[in-house]
Amino acid sequence: MSIDFSKIPNPCYVIEEHLLRRNLELIRNVGREAGVEIILAFKGFSLWKVFPIVREYISGATASGANEARLVAEEMKSLAHTYSPAFTDSDFQTVLDCSSHITFNTLTQLAQFSERIQTYGRHISIGIRVNPEFSEVQTELYNPCAPGARLGIIAEQLGDTLPKEVEGFHFHTLCESSSFDLEKTLVAFEARFGKYLGQLKWVNFGGGHLMTRKDYDTSHLIHVLKAFKLRWPNLSVILEPGSAFAWETGFLLASVVDVVENKGIKTAILNVSFTTHMPDCLEMPYQPKIRGAYQEAVDGKFAYRMGGNSCLAGDYMGYWSFDEPLKPGDPILFEDMIHYTIVKTTMFNGVAHPSIGMLTEKSEFSLLREFGYDDYKARMD
Repeated sequence: MSIDFSKIPNPCYVIEEHLLRRNLELIRNVGREAGVEIILAFKGFSLWKVFPIVREYISGATASGANEARLVAEEMKSLAHTYSPAFTDSDFQTVLDCSSHITFNTLTQLAQFSERIQTYGRHISIGIRVNPEFSEVQTELYNPCAPGARLGIIAEQLGDTLPKEVEGFHFHTLCESSSFDLEKTLVAFEARFGKYLGQLKWVNFGGGHLMTRKDYDTSHLIHVLKAFKLRWPNLSVILEPGSAFAWETGFLLASVVDVVENKGIKTAILNVSFTTHMPDCLEMPYQPKIRGAYQEAVDGKFAYRMGGNSCLAGDYMGYWSFDEPLKPGDPILFEDMIHYTIVKTTMFNGVAHPSIGMLTEKSEFSLLREFGYDDYKARMD
């Protein structure tokens, strides 16, 4: 696809419709073949102006609290599967009004809110999050099953029978993981919680199923899901990936503002920031691809670190190499910058937000949102 960058604001997150549809079709097909429900996790992707496209392929979403649950109801036009590490009394009415499923992190929270759910005007299915105490996620920041984890109930905290109002279990152990990681998780999950599964109506396998990644074995995923359903025919199975929906569906367009050299190290200062616009790069950490660049310092090429435009000393990454030296005004295109970027951006340091836009299937650019001083000031109201 030929892109006319002169028609796109800079900086700008750009989602490409044909790539989004490719992912949505794959996810829908996996759900149909495996006989499971796959819903969108808003914590990874909540660009609601493209939800009319998303709704052509899936009908549900998962929320992490009152605001996301309300967005599910208003823009996905469905009731949310809502889980939070801690629901507050002031937010819970919104959660009730916007949810079909509510999952609790502790038995204490279940006891606190159970009566309000059961006396609500329609049925809401109650679940609890459990911790299988198994995860192969290496980065501890993203490992929900690390020792002492605050997310989910471990098996020894449950009695022989579940509270009668509980209809489902939710677990989350994965992060951009494979179907083989899920398969191992299910062994641990069934070993620790199998005695309860006959009492339930559903189980939610959480997120982290990166089924749209090129090397992901979707056939094996379907096999794992079907095998579980054969073992537990009483259970409906739910998956709630986030990244998989927006994986490799767009880019962040930036530009070079200046080039700084210190002790022989050249840093291209950009009009975007890693800490404000690409926080996972620093948190994971990982070095994103730049279109037309090499991912390392290459002999005979022009090597640069990329520096953000905030005052945080560590707001940089590197190295990338280019065939030609960089100069102010040169475009820099960071690949795969739609999931876990727009949802996590901040206005730290007053750094301007990139605009948000979409390239349609006809390669026409549509501006979805732009930001200015009033957005920054509103954060302080």
